[in-house]
Amino acid sequence: ILGSFLMTAVASLIGLPIGIAAGVYLAEYGDGWFGKIVRFVADTMTGVPSIIVGIFVFTAVVLPMGRQSGIAGSVALAIIMLPIVARTTEEMIRLVPKSMREGALALGAPNWRVSWDIVLPAAKAGIATGAMLAIARISGETAPLLFTALNSRFYNVYLDQPMASLTVQIFNYATGPFEVQWQMAWAATLVLVSLILVINVAVRYITRKRY
Repeated sequence: ILGSFLMTAVASLIGLPIGIAAGVYLAEYGDGWFGKIVRFVADTMTGVPSIIVGIFVFTAVVLPMGRQSGIAGSVALAIIMLPIVARTTEEMIRLVPKSMREGALALGAPNWRVSWDIVLPAAKAGIATGAMLAIARISGETAPLLFTALNSRFYNVYLDQPMASLTVQIFNYATGPFEVQWQMAWAATLVLVSLILVINVAVRYITRKRY
């Protein structure tokens, strides 16, 4: 549980700011050739199998470090998260009425201030939902962590060392030869789903509309 939480948290710290910034750029300034390239790359990355991301991070991060680690697993999860957050943010920002932007611009606000103070708050519920979809997606990933974070039988909080995760533990238990391991796999699955549910409910509550 701790390993999954740490790697998901670090991946979110990497992926969410970059993904949201990319989504804002695509929605507000992405009509040119560079925006089209970024959009095409994001759409392509969304369909890339996660095991390929794991192999890429294994080559780019694990081999230079000389060992699997929690940080490598976090990087892999962040890469998977990025295109989901970027495209969801873009779509949510495009749903904000143009009249809100025009009103702020008419009052003399610069474009960056309009995006920061008007557009993002108006789209925050949709952006938060997209972020939760991305977090739920990476919380259930196993293949990239097998290449990057590996696993650990010990209680470990150091991201530069191999780190255990619920998904890899579920995989190990589910493929084990004993019935007690299968039961533990189901128990770990229940814990993982419950944690994702709690996070979703918390984000929905925080981002709810207040009248």
